[in-house]
Amino acid sequence: MKILVTGAAGFIGMHVSLVLLARGDRVVGLDNLNDYYDPTLKEARLARLTPHPGFRFVRMDVADRAGMERLFAEEGFDRVVHLAAQAGVRYSLQNPHAYIDSNIVGFMNILEGCRHNRVGHLVYASSSSVYGGNTKMPFSEHDSVDHPVSMYAATKKANELMAHTYSHLYGLPTTGLRFFTVYGPWGRPDMALFLFTRAMLEGRPIDVFNHGRMRRDFTYIDDIVEGVVRTLDRVAEPDAGFDSDRPDPGRSQAPFRVFNIGNNNPVELMSFIEAIENALGIRAEKNLLPLQDGDVPATFADTDELDAWTGFAPATSVTDGVSRFVAWYREYYGHV
Repeated sequence: MKILVTGAAGFIGMHVSLVLLARGDRVVGLDNLNDYYDPTLKEARLARLTPHPGFRFVRMDVADRAGMERLFAEEGFDRVVHLAAQAGVRYSLQNPHAYIDSNIVGFMNILEGCRHNRVGHLVYASSSSVYGGNTKMPFSEHDSVDHPVSMYAATKKANELMAHTYSHLYGLPTTGLRFFTVYGPWGRPDMALFLFTRAMLEGRPIDVFNHGRMRRDFTYIDDIVEGVVRTLDRVAEPDAGFDSDRPDPGRSQAPFRVFNIGNNNPVELMSFIEAIENALGIRAEKNLLPLQDGDVPATFADTDELDAWTGFAPATSVTDGVSRFVAWYREYYGHV
Protein backbone atom coordinates (compact mmCIF):
# COMPACT_ATOMS: atom_id res chain seq x y z
CA MET A 1 0.00 0.00 0.00
CA LYS A 2 0.95 3.64 -0.30
CA ILE A 3 0.79 5.11 3.19
CA LEU A 4 1.18 8.66 4.47
CA VAL A 5 2.89 8.76 7.87
CA THR A 6 2.79 12.23 9.42
CA GLY A 7 5.35 12.99 12.09
CA ALA A 8 7.69 10.54 10.36
CA ALA A 9 10.79 12.08 11.95
CA GLY A 10 9.18 11.73 15.35
CA PHE A 11 9.74 8.95 17.88
CA ILE A 12 6.72 6.80 17.04
CA GLY A 13 6.57 7.89 13.39
CA MET A 14 10.09 6.69 12.59
CA HIS A 15 9.48 3.27 14.15
CA VAL A 16 6.11 2.83 12.40
CA SER A 17 7.63 3.86 9.06
CA LEU A 18 10.47 1.33 9.40
CA VAL A 19 8.02 -1.53 10.01
CA LEU A 20 5.79 -0.52 7.08
CA LEU A 21 8.80 -0.24 4.76
CA ALA A 22 10.17 -3.60 5.91
CA ARG A 23 6.96 -5.34 4.92
CA GLY A 24 6.90 -3.73 1.49
CA ASP A 25 4.62 -0.73 1.80
CA ARG A 26 5.54 2.57 0.18
CA VAL A 27 5.74 5.37 2.74
CA VAL A 28 5.53 9.10 2.25
CA GLY A 29 6.85 10.57 5.47
CA LEU A 30 5.80 14.09 6.41
CA ASP A 31 7.34 16.24 9.14
CA ASN A 32 8.03 19.93 9.74
CA LEU A 33 11.21 19.22 11.78
CA ASN A 34 10.33 21.95 14.25
CA ASP A 35 12.49 22.84 17.24
CA TYR A 36 10.14 21.79 20.06
CA TYR A 37 13.06 19.51 20.88
CA ASP A 38 16.50 18.97 19.31
CA PRO A 39 16.00 18.88 15.51
CA THR A 40 19.26 16.95 15.08
CA LEU A 41 17.63 13.94 16.76
CA LYS A 42 14.74 14.19 14.28
CA GLU A 43 17.22 14.40 11.40
CA ALA A 44 19.06 11.34 12.73
CA ARG A 45 15.79 9.41 12.83
CA LEU A 46 15.03 10.55 9.29
CA ALA A 47 18.44 9.33 8.17
CA ARG A 48 17.36 5.80 9.11
CA LEU A 49 14.40 6.06 6.71
CA THR A 50 15.80 7.83 3.67
CA PRO A 51 17.97 4.91 2.40
CA HIS A 52 14.82 2.81 1.84
CA PRO A 53 13.75 2.91 -1.83
CA GLY A 54 10.08 2.85 -0.77
CA PHE A 55 10.42 6.01 1.34
CA ARG A 56 10.02 9.64 0.32
CA PHE A 57 10.26 12.57 2.70
CA VAL A 58 8.12 15.71 2.48
CA ARG A 59 8.97 18.61 4.75
CA MET A 60 5.68 20.32 5.53
CA ASP A 61 3.53 21.44 8.43
CA VAL A 62 0.18 19.66 8.69
CA ALA A 63 -1.36 23.08 9.38
CA ASP A 64 -0.41 24.18 5.83
CA ARG A 65 -3.87 23.86 4.27
CA ALA A 66 -2.94 24.45 0.63
CA GLY A 67 0.15 22.26 0.87
CA MET A 68 -1.77 19.39 2.43
CA GLU A 69 -4.51 19.65 -0.21
CA ARG A 70 -1.88 19.35 -2.95
CA LEU A 71 -0.11 16.46 -1.26
CA PHE A 72 -3.27 14.36 -0.92
CA ALA A 73 -4.44 15.15 -4.46
CA GLU A 74 -1.08 14.27 -6.03
CA GLU A 75 -0.18 11.15 -4.06
CA GLY A 76 -3.38 9.08 -3.84
CA PHE A 77 -2.75 7.44 -0.46
CA ASP A 78 -4.37 4.11 0.41
CA ARG A 79 -4.04 4.66 4.16
CA VAL A 80 -2.93 7.43 6.53
CA VAL A 81 -1.16 7.12 9.87
CA HIS A 82 -1.41 10.53 11.50
CA LEU A 83 1.16 10.91 14.28
CA ALA A 84 2.20 14.55 13.79
CA ALA A 85 1.13 16.69 16.75
CA GLN A 86 2.32 19.23 19.22
CA ALA A 87 3.07 16.89 22.11
CA GLY A 88 3.60 17.42 25.82
CA VAL A 89 1.20 18.16 28.66
CA ARG A 90 3.41 20.69 30.44
CA TYR A 91 4.30 22.70 27.34
CA SER A 92 0.59 23.12 26.60
CA LEU A 93 0.34 25.35 29.67
CA GLN A 94 3.02 27.65 28.23
CA ASN A 95 2.09 27.73 24.55
CA PRO A 96 -1.54 26.68 24.02
CA HIS A 97 -1.76 28.23 20.53
CA ALA A 98 0.77 25.68 19.21
CA TYR A 99 -1.70 22.91 20.12
CA ILE A 100 -4.57 24.52 18.24
CA ASP A 101 -2.43 25.08 15.13
CA SER A 102 -1.01 21.57 14.97
CA ASN A 103 -3.55 19.35 16.70
CA ILE A 104 -6.80 21.00 15.60
CA VAL A 105 -6.07 22.84 12.35
CA GLY A 106 -3.60 20.17 11.26
CA PHE A 107 -6.02 17.35 12.01
CA MET A 108 -8.76 19.14 10.09
CA ASN A 109 -6.47 19.20 7.05
CA ILE A 110 -5.83 15.47 7.44
CA LEU A 111 -9.56 14.71 7.63
CA GLU A 112 -10.31 16.82 4.56
CA GLY A 113 -7.48 15.19 2.63
CA CYS A 114 -8.78 11.73 3.50
CA ARG A 115 -12.37 12.68 2.66
CA HIS A 116 -11.69 14.16 -0.75
CA ASN A 117 -9.18 11.54 -1.89
CA ARG A 118 -10.88 8.29 -0.90
CA VAL A 119 -8.38 7.20 1.73
CA GLY A 120 -9.33 3.71 2.89
CA HIS A 121 -8.51 4.10 6.58
CA LEU A 122 -7.21 6.87 8.86
CA VAL A 123 -5.38 5.78 12.02
CA TYR A 124 -4.46 8.68 14.29
CA ALA A 125 -2.74 9.26 17.62
CA SER A 126 -4.91 10.09 20.56
CA SER A 127 -3.58 9.94 24.11
CA SER A 128 -4.16 8.53 27.58
CA SER A 129 -4.35 12.21 28.59
CA VAL A 130 -7.98 12.27 27.40
CA TYR A 131 -8.94 10.43 30.60
CA GLY A 132 -8.11 13.63 32.49
CA GLY A 133 -9.84 13.75 35.85
CA ASN A 134 -11.10 10.14 35.67
CA THR A 135 -10.13 8.06 38.70
CA LYS A 136 -11.78 4.69 37.92
CA MET A 137 -9.02 2.26 37.00
CA PRO A 138 -8.19 0.80 34.59
CA PHE A 139 -9.12 3.44 32.03
CA SER A 140 -11.59 1.99 29.55
CA GLU A 141 -12.72 3.16 26.11
CA HIS A 142 -16.27 2.64 27.39
CA ASP A 143 -15.82 5.46 29.95
CA SER A 144 -16.73 9.09 29.37
CA VAL A 145 -13.70 11.37 28.81
CA ASP A 146 -15.29 14.78 29.19
CA HIS A 147 -13.00 16.28 31.84
CA PRO A 148 -9.56 17.00 30.33
CA VAL A 149 -7.03 18.70 32.63
CA SER A 150 -4.65 20.12 29.99
CA MET A 151 -4.98 21.81 26.63
CA TYR A 152 -3.06 18.92 25.09
CA ALA A 153 -5.68 16.48 26.38
CA ALA A 154 -8.51 18.70 25.15
CA THR A 155 -7.08 18.74 21.61
CA LYS A 156 -6.76 14.95 21.58
CA LYS A 157 -10.35 14.54 22.75
CA ALA A 158 -11.34 17.03 20.04
CA ASN A 159 -9.55 14.88 17.45
CA GLU A 160 -11.70 11.91 18.41
CA LEU A 161 -14.86 14.00 18.08
CA MET A 162 -13.76 15.40 14.72
CA ALA A 163 -12.90 11.91 13.45
CA HIS A 164 -16.32 10.62 14.46
CA THR A 165 -18.00 13.45 12.57
CA TYR A 166 -16.16 12.52 9.36
CA SER A 167 -16.84 8.81 9.89
CA HIS A 168 -20.54 9.63 10.30
CA LEU A 169 -20.92 12.19 7.51
CA TYR A 170 -18.63 10.72 4.85
CA GLY A 171 -18.17 7.06 5.80
CA LEU A 172 -14.44 7.63 6.38
CA PRO A 173 -13.10 4.73 8.50
CA THR A 174 -11.16 6.19 11.42
CA THR A 175 -9.35 4.57 14.35
CA GLY A 176 -8.00 6.60 17.26
CA LEU A 177 -5.24 5.12 19.41
CA ARG A 178 -4.84 6.32 22.98
CA PHE A 179 -1.13 5.88 23.65
CA PHE A 180 0.00 5.36 27.24
CA THR A 181 3.46 6.78 28.19
CA VAL A 182 5.50 5.52 25.25
CA TYR A 183 9.22 4.96 25.81
CA GLY A 184 12.20 3.26 24.18
CA PRO A 185 15.18 3.87 21.87
CA TRP A 186 15.07 7.09 19.83
CA GLY A 187 12.54 8.50 22.33
CA ARG A 188 11.59 12.10 22.99
CA PRO A 189 14.03 14.21 25.06
CA ASP A 190 11.16 15.84 26.98
CA MET A 191 9.99 12.50 28.42
CA ALA A 192 10.94 11.28 31.91
CA LEU A 193 13.14 8.36 30.83
CA PHE A 194 15.28 10.60 28.61
CA LEU A 195 15.47 13.40 31.20
CA PHE A 196 16.34 11.03 34.03
CA THR A 197 18.99 9.13 32.06
CA ARG A 198 20.69 12.31 30.88
CA ALA A 199 20.70 13.90 34.34
CA MET A 200 22.02 10.77 36.06
CA LEU A 201 24.85 10.34 33.54
CA GLU A 202 25.75 14.02 34.00
CA GLY A 203 25.71 13.73 37.80
CA ARG A 204 22.70 15.98 38.26
CA PRO A 205 19.64 15.36 40.47
CA ILE A 206 16.37 14.33 38.83
CA ASP A 207 13.05 16.12 39.36
CA VAL A 208 10.48 13.65 40.71
CA PHE A 209 6.96 15.07 40.71
CA ASN A 210 4.15 14.33 43.15
CA HIS A 211 6.94 13.32 45.57
CA GLY A 212 7.31 10.10 43.59
CA ARG A 213 3.71 9.00 44.17
CA MET A 214 3.02 8.51 40.46
CA ARG A 215 1.99 5.40 38.56
CA ARG A 216 2.32 5.15 34.81
CA ASP A 217 1.36 2.50 32.30
CA PHE A 218 4.75 2.64 30.55
CA THR A 219 4.43 1.15 27.05
CA TYR A 220 7.45 0.07 25.03
CA ILE A 221 7.78 1.46 21.51
CA ASP A 222 7.76 -1.93 19.75
CA ASP A 223 4.40 -2.73 21.36
CA ILE A 224 3.00 0.63 20.28
CA VAL A 225 4.12 0.03 16.68
CA GLU A 226 2.61 -3.45 16.63
CA GLY A 227 -0.70 -1.98 17.80
CA VAL A 228 -0.58 0.80 15.19
CA VAL A 229 0.13 -1.56 12.30
CA ARG A 230 -2.45 -4.14 13.36
CA THR A 231 -5.19 -1.54 13.67
CA LEU A 232 -4.14 0.00 10.34
CA ASP A 233 -4.70 -3.38 8.71
CA ARG A 234 -8.10 -3.94 10.30
CA VAL A 235 -10.27 -1.16 8.94
CA ALA A 236 -12.77 0.39 11.36
CA GLU A 237 -16.35 -0.81 10.85
CA PRO A 238 -19.76 0.29 12.11
CA ASP A 239 -20.82 -1.50 15.29
CA ALA A 240 -24.01 -3.39 14.43
CA GLY A 241 -24.90 -3.63 18.12
CA PHE A 242 -24.48 0.07 18.87
CA ASP A 243 -27.24 1.34 21.16
CA SER A 244 -28.04 5.04 20.68
CA ASP A 245 -29.95 5.07 23.97
CA ARG A 246 -26.76 4.06 25.79
CA PRO A 247 -23.96 5.22 23.49
CA ASP A 248 -20.51 3.69 23.93
CA PRO A 249 -17.79 6.37 23.48
CA GLY A 250 -15.38 3.89 21.90
CA ARG A 251 -17.54 2.79 18.96
CA SER A 252 -20.39 3.95 16.75
CA GLN A 253 -22.93 3.23 14.02
CA ALA A 254 -20.30 4.90 11.83
CA PRO A 255 -16.96 3.23 10.90
CA PHE A 256 -15.24 4.67 13.96
CA ARG A 257 -13.21 3.02 16.72
CA VAL A 258 -11.03 4.15 19.61
CA PHE A 259 -8.54 1.87 21.40
CA ASN A 260 -6.16 2.08 24.32
CA ILE A 261 -2.59 0.95 23.66
CA GLY A 262 -0.95 0.51 27.04
CA ASN A 263 0.97 -2.13 28.93
CA ASN A 264 -2.02 -2.91 31.20
CA ASN A 265 0.45 -2.89 34.10
CA PRO A 266 1.01 0.45 35.85
CA VAL A 267 4.44 0.88 37.44
CA GLU A 268 5.32 3.06 40.42
CA LEU A 269 7.55 5.95 39.33
CA MET A 270 10.12 5.00 41.99
CA SER A 271 10.27 1.47 40.53
CA PHE A 272 10.76 2.95 37.05
CA ILE A 273 13.62 5.08 38.40
CA GLU A 274 15.09 1.98 40.03
CA ALA A 275 15.07 0.22 36.64
CA ILE A 276 17.02 3.16 35.17
CA GLU A 277 19.46 3.07 38.09
CA ASN A 278 20.06 -0.64 37.58
CA ALA A 279 20.55 -0.26 33.82
CA LEU A 280 22.99 2.63 34.29
CA GLY A 281 24.71 1.37 37.44
CA ILE A 282 24.13 4.81 38.98
CA ARG A 283 22.05 5.85 42.01
CA ALA A 284 19.86 8.89 41.34
CA GLU A 285 19.75 11.94 43.55
CA LYS A 286 16.05 12.77 43.70
CA ASN A 287 14.55 16.26 43.92
CA LEU A 288 11.01 15.59 45.20
CA LEU A 289 8.43 18.10 43.93
CA PRO A 290 4.63 18.52 44.02
CA LEU A 291 2.30 17.37 41.23
CA GLN A 292 2.42 19.75 38.27
CA ASP A 293 -0.63 21.48 36.83
CA GLY A 294 -2.16 19.44 34.02
CA ASP A 295 -0.60 16.19 35.24
CA VAL A 296 -2.41 13.18 36.68
CA PRO A 297 -1.14 10.86 39.44
CA ALA A 298 -1.87 7.58 37.66
CA THR A 299 -2.61 5.97 34.29
CA PHE A 300 -3.70 2.39 33.68
CA ALA A 301 -4.95 1.04 30.33
CA ASP A 302 -7.66 -1.53 29.88
CA THR A 303 -6.50 -3.22 26.65
CA ASP A 304 -9.27 -5.82 26.26
CA GLU A 305 -10.78 -4.01 23.25
CA LEU A 306 -7.46 -3.83 21.39
CA ASP A 307 -6.83 -7.51 22.11
CA ALA A 308 -10.31 -8.50 20.90
CA TRP A 309 -9.96 -6.42 17.71
CA THR A 310 -6.36 -7.29 16.74
CA GLY A 311 -5.35 -10.29 18.84
CA PHE A 312 -2.54 -8.24 20.38
CA ALA A 313 -1.81 -6.79 23.80
CA PRO A 314 1.45 -5.02 24.79
CA ALA A 315 3.60 -6.95 27.27
CA THR A 316 7.24 -5.74 27.23
CA SER A 317 8.50 -5.38 30.81
CA VAL A 318 9.89 -2.08 32.09
CA THR A 319 13.16 -3.83 32.99
CA ASP A 320 13.68 -4.98 29.39
CA GLY A 321 12.44 -1.75 27.82
CA VAL A 322 14.55 0.54 29.99
CA SER A 323 17.66 -1.60 29.40
CA ARG A 324 17.19 -1.29 25.63
CA PHE A 325 16.74 2.47 25.89
CA VAL A 326 19.86 2.91 28.01
CA ALA A 327 21.92 0.80 25.56
CA TRP A 328 20.69 3.00 22.70
CA TYR A 329 21.34 6.22 24.65
CA ARG A 330 24.91 5.23 25.49
CA GLU A 331 25.64 4.36 21.87
CA TYR A 332 23.94 7.42 20.35
CA TYR A 333 25.41 9.99 22.74
CA GLY A 334 28.75 8.23 23.26
CA HIS A 335 28.36 7.59 27.00
CA VAL A 336 30.22 4.50 28.21
